[in-house]
Amino acid sequence: MIYHQLIVVGGGLAGLRAAVEAKQEGIDVAVLSQVHPGRSHSGAAQGGINAALANNPDGADDTPAKHAFDTVKGSDYLADQDAAIEMTRDAPDVIYEMEHWGCPFSRYDDGRIAQRPFGGAGFPRTCYGADKTGHYLLHTLVERAYERGIKMYIEVFATQLIVEDGACKGVVAYDMINGGFLEFRADAVVMATGGAGRTYINTTNAIISTGGGMALAYRAGVPLKDMEFIQFHPTGLFTTNILMTEGCRGEGGYLINDQGERFMSKYAPTVMELAPRDITARAIQTEINEGRGIGGKQFVYLDLRHLGEQKIAERLPGIRDLAIHFEGVDPVTEPVPIVPSQHYTMGGIDTDMQGATPLPGFYAAGECACVSVHGANRLGGNSLLETIVFGRRAGAAASAYVKGKEGGGAPAAAGADPAAARMAASVEELAGRGTGEDAYAIRAEMTVTMKEHFGIFREQASMQAGLDKMLALKERVARVGLRHSGGVFNLDMMRTVELAGMIDVALATAAGALARTESRGSHARTDFPTRDDKDWLKHTLAYAGDAGPRLEYRPVTLGTFEPQERKY
Repeated sequence: MIYHQLIVVGGGLAGLRAAVEAKQEGIDVAVLSQVHPGRSHSGAAQGGINAALANNPDGADDTPAKHAFDTVKGSDYLADQDAAIEMTRDAPDVIYEMEHWGCPFSRYDDGRIAQRPFGGAGFPRTCYGADKTGHYLLHTLVERAYERGIKMYIEVFATQLIVEDGACKGVVAYDMINGGFLEFRADAVVMATGGAGRTYINTTNAIISTGGGMALAYRAGVPLKDMEFIQFHPTGLFTTNILMTEGCRGEGGYLINDQGERFMSKYAPTVMELAPRDITARAIQTEINEGRGIGGKQFVYLDLRHLGEQKIAERLPGIRDLAIHFEGVDPVTEPVPIVPSQHYTMGGIDTDMQGATPLPGFYAAGECACVSVHGANRLGGNSLLETIVFGRRAGAAASAYVKGKEGGGAPAAAGADPAAARMAASVEELAGRGTGEDAYAIRAEMTVTMKEHFGIFREQASMQAGLDKMLALKERVARVGLRHSGGVFNLDMMRTVELAGMIDVALATAAGALARTESRGSHARTDFPTRDDKDWLKHTLAYAGDAGPRLEYRPVTLGTFEPQERKY
């Protein structure tokens, strides 16, 4: 058994910022991460982080209030407005703090942080470091965490929350390096494990983005909120779904169909390629569905050639490398084949603005959480902002919670390890089944089912068929076997153990989507094509049940911006 006052699960931006804040508060904090924090998926974010600094000459009158309005409008009015206002108010200080800690933002000639336009924003407010912004921010926080002496448990895989006397008391995790399961006891836990993109086959997300943290919370009785809202990024590479940042369009890139048209003029004539992601992704998919993909195929072009080699080298060097190495085209001389790809989970663990959940001692931040500041559609550049703003808040709130608790997370009997022992026994039981159902076949069917039945466009009969398939997969998971239970770096065991949780998270998405009989943001139903504020201006809460999710609803927090039609 290992004890710290606070355990942070996840070594990305949200988790590291929470840990740094807790350390500054004098808390004994440790970070658990499945990979080295420098390899966390936060580093894959490319285009930028939003804040109303008003540095760009075209955005000289930008303000946090205008940023909040753009966020709420972009969310199709499902964001909680108090949370959006708090996030955008915190944004400038977050940027300057990261700058002072050493983040190498791109700059104007006068030394100010450079900002570029992103979709759905009335002003060019996206701060960036070339096209590697997430990487730069992540390594800035990794350095800060090591400088502060924060304890890191690297290559450990969290498998279960420890809940005792109605409160979270830590986590059970598999030690990949030494083998076996350990109890990490604590007075509080911050979950910061990222999104659930790997429940879809066509995702930009890393292998570790399985929704694992969401699943642990869900199984402990914490609801998942607004899981039906899945963002499809307009521009993933055609053959691999690797992300082509929105910064490509922010720098002036075009979207071109088979007829050579900049087709966004039909869908968002005012802002063209800088429409919000939900609108742009649907436009691309419509062009493909109606036969205007390039050569009649399932992709359109992202054209950067007119930007010139110098600008691409300065602003989009990583994009050029990715296009050359993974698609075989050089964007300096050739257009890039792209397709909408699953990218972001707007929903997640139900939290308040301080990261607190309904389970005492349990907090969450980042993509695994739902505050909600993104509502039905996230604006590009707001995800990196959310991780740091609410990671910091969750770290502060968890620190306040644990202060005064003297070793409250330690088990009653010294050396007792019951939760870890139960986890080890459950894995041995899986191995005792022999081959059983094939976990990898089930995983593959899940990812295809989610793409085909809960993709960009949704419809009642298709979603019902998809939900039925997912429920059947849930039954099959109960019969999964395991080849080998022991050893070190047992990735087969990890992938098998996490599968049931992935199915549960995917089912929360499926059930919420089927129930929501309207179109709002990323949730586009062909049979209910309009937004219905009368009946559906509310959050979905999914609770775990034996037969699948149980759904409840909660009103959206309004008060500042009245819902209106979204026009761009």
